[in-house]
Amino acid sequence: MNEPPVLVLPGYMNSGAGHWQTRWEAMHAGFARVSMPDWMHPDCNAWCRTLEAALNADAAGEGGVLLAAHSLGCLTIAHWAAHHASAATLAKVAGALLVAVPDPDGPEFPRDASGFDPVPLEPVPVLPFASIVVASGDDPYGGLAFAERCARAWGSRWIEIGERGHINAESGLGDWPQGFEWLMSMHKG
Repeated sequence: MNEPPVLVLPGYMNSGAGHWQTRWEAMHAGFARVSMPDWMHPDCNAWCRTLEAALNADAAGEGGVLLAAHSLGCLTIAHWAAHHASAATLAKVAGALLVAVPDPDGPEFPRDASGFDPVPLEPVPVLPFASIVVASGDDPYGGLAFAERCARAWGSRWIEIGERGHINAESGLGDWPQGFEWLMSMHKG
């Protein structure tokens, strides 16, 4: 299969060596991490501007660009699409895999993060491209009800994968082939 370009959007503190995002980047030449300006003190507007710049710089393939987001990367995509995206960059995106959406009102949400609340939930759908929200039943950063509400508002397919924590390196997913399959299912090429 001809793989599309993929922009990887980690969350708070970036994704380390054992994280499925990092593993995918190592395995696939067309995957590129969006380097945010400050991983330890995320600012929603700055992260959205960084995503817009990355998409402007990316030469989208025939089937468009895919976005692989984890945690705050998911909220960044929603805010970017609702408030910061140009028509040209929106048109480049074929789909987004949105994994472990954190709740800004939750007790574990990083207090060093700013501007991610309120989460864009209108107009429905917030995301004008294919998307899949993947959630865990025991994610300390966001409950199932919150993630499902986001999926409905964003027009996303909803997938609940049981109890896998924050769906990160500690979740024991390794290369996470199922997640990769879901991401590639949105490729139009």
